[in-house]
Amino acid sequence: MQVGKLLFLTEDQVRAALSYDDLIPAIREALKNFSAGRVVQPLRSVMKVVEHDGWFAVMPAVCGGVMGAKMVTFYPGNAAHNQHTHMAMIQLFRSDTGEPLAVMDGRLITEMRTAAVSAVAVDCLTRQDVRVLGILGSGVQARSHVQALALVLVLVRRFEEIRVWSRSEVNARRFAEEIGAEVTSAEEAVAGADVVLTLTSSPVPVLQGRWLKKDAMVCAVGAVTPDRRELDDEAMQGAVVVESREASMREPGDILLAKVAVSAEIGELLNGASLDRRDRPVVFKSVGIAIEDIAAAKLVYELISWHSN
Repeated sequence: MQVGKLLFLTEDQVRAALSYDDLIPAIREALKNFSAGRVVQPLRSVMKVVEHDGWFAVMPAVCGGVMGAKMVTFYPGNAAHNQHTHMAMIQLFRSDTGEPLAVMDGRLITEMRTAAVSAVAVDCLTRQDVRVLGILGSGVQARSHVQALALVLVLVRRFEEIRVWSRSEVNARRFAEEIGAEVTSAEEAVAGADVVLTLTSSPVPVLQGRWLKKDAMVCAVGAVTPDRRELDDEAMQGAVVVESREASMREPGDILLAKVAVSAEIGELLNGASLDRRDRPVVFKSVGIAIEDIAAAKLVYELISWHSN
């Protein structure tokens, strides 16, 4: 990887360079590399900011020609002030010499790579005949997930019906109008759905397992700390797939509070392993891991460097 001028990239510059068409394949490869042992990545280090009900985390990783770290904050109270709950910066370096390559805004990368990971999981874990999508949540991640899923499902599978529920009915109706969906109760959004996305900031379950049909696939995205969960114990009795076994045993309340075992890493399945799902739903519990951010930052760096030459 060539080193030129150190890049400082704003969110607008990242947005101009990054698309799901490029990002989803890059994330798929990153997850495969992670589960194949080609990534060096410690668990994220998290510091609580008790006074302001937030936290600050550092997420480093090394893979191939690059290494880097994302520094990310989570302040759930920001939503009440029309501010983003997650904000971040990413620093990227060459792994062979340690030379810095770029410093870039990481908020949009966090938003997009999270949706890209879910898109990879849905593509891997759902049947070919999915028709109904249930979405619990109506914020930033709900919008980004709809965009990302459209790319992986467009050729063979597509949703004929989309149902939306949110704790804010006003927000739910606005979002539903944007994507041509129906606003329902949480139970109605989930009942009979082939794919369910939980994308809320709720600290307590919004999805009850009794609502799920036996062959449903759930992407549980919104709760990533040990004291928060979006799914109840019954919902977590399905086959549980994660990005990282190590992270899943330390971070997500959905897994820790339900005391369930992990069936597989998504990267293992992408690398050819099989999943024993039996006659039960599949839950993909996403917490976000550093290699996803570094892979996305590397992609942004390469795209901008290529266009500038």
